[in-house]
Amino acid sequence: MNNLINPTSSQSELPEIVLEPPHGWLDLRLRQLWFYRELLYFFIWRDLKVRYKQTVLGATWAILQPVLTMIVFSIVFGKLANIKPPDGIPYPVFSYAALLPWQLFSGALANASSSLVINQSLVTKVYFPRILLPLASVLSGLVDFGIAFIVLLGLMIYYHITPTWAVLFLPLFILLALATALAVSLWLSAFNVKYRDFKYMIPFLLQFWMYATPIAYPSTLIPEKWRLVFGLNPMAGVVGGFRWALLGMKAEVAPLLILAVIIVVILLTSGLIYFQRMEQTFADVI
Repeated sequence: MNNLINPTSSQSELPEIVLEPPHGWLDLRLRQLWFYRELLYFFIWRDLKVRYKQTVLGATWAILQPVLTMIVFSIVFGKLANIKPPDGIPYPVFSYAALLPWQLFSGALANASSSLVINQSLVTKVYFPRILLPLASVLSGLVDFGIAFIVLLGLMIYYHITPTWAVLFLPLFILLALATALAVSLWLSAFNVKYRDFKYMIPFLLQFWMYATPIAYPSTLIPEKWRLVFGLNPMAGVVGGFRWALLGMKAEVAPLLILAVIIVVILLTSGLIYFQRMEQTFADVI
């Protein structure tokens, strides 16, 4: 009975949380992500509910967007430009296999880059690791990816394409696409807090980035002297990895993938450091 009326005994059982600024540039405090994992799940669920609430097409839009793009690419590049994919792969499957990781990347980047500004009322009132907002926006894109992936399976069955053992590596390429989106969105979301006109640059950035990625054309069309510059685009390695894992196109992978991993590691590490340093001023600037 004494325990029920004694506030001291109940308060002593609560975990003590002390908020301190980071110590040094490399104090990333990633352990907090595990402590706030339930909040991350809530943010992901909230993003999905907002995305599909009061919509006409709903989850169908996750299929229509890459399918319609594939049709346009098949007509313009496959028929008019007469681009022939290597290894005799039908052009619709060739382009759609690349559009899947690209849609995952571009959708995650577009949503994550504005996640802090959209949630400014939450950022200014409650403490939590701010990185949860762009991270939730990136991870929520996996639902659309899974829905659109069903269409690819149908195309592969229609064209009698059987995946090889390389399909076991597909989750790694999905992870690389998500890591690329998170790495870039950490920079852009922090910039967007301080410079609001940054959001107008993102659609142009994504449009330019798409044509710099071998989605509508094979990477073998790039001249040898430009291969190193071309490989600085990490999504080129991701797209090549998808085509190798699903379609067995070996010519798309090796050098681009190694360079993609190196670039993503550099972008993600530097993005985490920059985001953490800017995080202390988000509530004041936003």
